[in-house]
Amino acid sequence: MGLIGAGRNTRDRHIPGFLNVEGVELAAVANRSRESGQRVADSFNIPTVYDNWRDLLDDPSIDAICIGTWPYMHRNLTLAALEKGKHVLTEARMAANAQEAREMLEASRNHPELIAQIVPGPSTFKVDNLIQQKVAEGYLGDLLAVEAQVVSPAFVDAGAPLHWRHNRTFSGYNILNMGIYYECLMRWTGPAVRVMAMTRVNVPGRLDEDGSMHAVTIPDHVDVLMEFANGGQGHMRVSAVTGLARGTEVWLHGSQGTLRVAPNLDVYGGQRGDSQLEPIDNPPEIQYSWRVEEEFISAIRGDEPVTRTPFDVGLHYMEFTEAVTRSAQTGQAISLPL
Repeated sequence: MGLIGAGRNTRDRHIPGFLNVEGVELAAVANRSRESGQRVADSFNIPTVYDNWRDLLDDPSIDAICIGTWPYMHRNLTLAALEKGKHVLTEARMAANAQEAREMLEASRNHPELIAQIVPGPSTFKVDNLIQQKVAEGYLGDLLAVEAQVVSPAFVDAGAPLHWRHNRTFSGYNILNMGIYYECLMRWTGPAVRVMAMTRVNVPGRLDEDGSMHAVTIPDHVDVLMEFANGGQGHMRVSAVTGLARGTEVWLHGSQGTLRVAPNLDVYGGQRGDSQLEPIDNPPEIQYSWRVEEEFISAIRGDEPVTRTPFDVGLHYMEFTEAVTRSAQTGQAISLPL
């Protein structure tokens, strides 16, 4: 394995995850600078540090790479890696925009012998299998309405410094953790076919690490109305300005039943004739947990397919993400796929 970009998520999750898979060697790293790459190499006994990612991709001993950079680099790195015959695991979000994601998917299809995977949104891993099971057995009946509140309990912090997620150059159309949670929602509801959105930038400028002021155009509050392919309608609010909010919560309302996923990921349900929601047991043996690196290596070895998250799913959530911005800018509903 080679690592391109070794930020916190790579250090905290991906490196330990790969080290726990038998037969995997972390052989090289290329980070934003040689110095930062060397620090990572020293911390995890990685033998080779490259000055830039092109040199790492030229290394014939590298079979696969993990991309841990910001979204604006994902397209270029993925296309170059696939052309060099490397399997690719790229950090979320998939790309900066839908066109880049489309090019990534096309490139992966041109190399069917290589595995291309996106790091999945882990927010709902604990309850994914339970919700999917309930939907499949008809607990909800027909899906009618979805209410998803993906919000922070913190008040808006106008004095916080510029983060790369505030910078459109690095983030593209990605907004907060909207794409991540929409990916999670799709596991339960299927995809949306139409969206209409309103967004707001409550802090229009922030200081970078050098003290320079930068304009911020990425919203910190979003309301999205959506129509699902199965006919249901949904509302998703994603916000970083909702002080004292209860946190992330989802309601799924159907013709025969209702499911509620609480902020602590406890699940409650009730069906026609019930007077109130009751807790639904979520046995540990059915709970999915983080095994992204293991799944990636297993897919390379031909032991299992990629389920979280293949590039076609990534393209859809990137189209959704871009459609939200287009709708907010135009005041019109946007149909999917773009």
